[in-house]
Amino acid sequence: MDRLDALRIVAEQVSVCEACTLHHSRKHSVPGEGPSDAKLMLIGEGPGFYENEQGRPFVGQAGKLLEDLLASIGMRREQVFITNVVKCRPPGNRDPQPDELTACAGYLDRQIEVIRPEIIVTLGRFSMAKFLPNVRISDVHGQSFTVRGQLVVPMYHPAAALHQPSLRPQLEKDFQHLPEYIALARSKSGRPTPETHSIAETRSEVLDEPAKSTDNPTQLPLF
Repeated sequence: MDRLDALRIVAEQVSVCEACTLHHSRKHSVPGEGPSDAKLMLIGEGPGFYENEQGRPFVGQAGKLLEDLLASIGMRREQVFITNVVKCRPPGNRDPQPDELTACAGYLDRQIEVIRPEIIVTLGRFSMAKFLPNVRISDVHGQSFTVRGQLVVPMYHPAAALHQPSLRPQLEKDFQHLPEYIALARSKSGRPTPETHSIAETRSEVLDEPAKSTDNPTQLPLF
């Protein structure tokens, strides 16, 4: 089975899933979209109103900001895979509940397994918590970590930057570091160069050593 077929199966399973109560209020499930061999994977929190209407991730104002952020580093959304930790809209855009996150976890795990991205960017605290539990996003945003062999970069959610304009400059700055991390992911060793951060000391059961960013990263094409 090729990657595209595998992702289609996940999408079909999501569309009929009744593993949690979110299926009662969904109009369309939102499994995610993007190339089956995407090198960059963006994982948000959950679908909102417009996503539930269209069955596509990040199509509202937060999606427009995300597209602008990608454009700032010379990328288009068509080049990346975009999804969420829960695939159906939580009523009223409330936070996902633990049982909902658990119900959807297998779908996201399968997508990551199939796509095998070089870098995962988590958008918001619920997405971050899948890889970096029990940490504050204000402490780790914009840094890169190797989590079970996967390079992960936590960032603020674009919606948070829209609701709290003071976060937007930091989100924009964090995106500017992505080319560095892409270069690291494509380095000769095939893994980021490790460096010790305080979070690694306190969460060593979850993390490998965080990746080191460079002041003068190797200039490589993004994708």
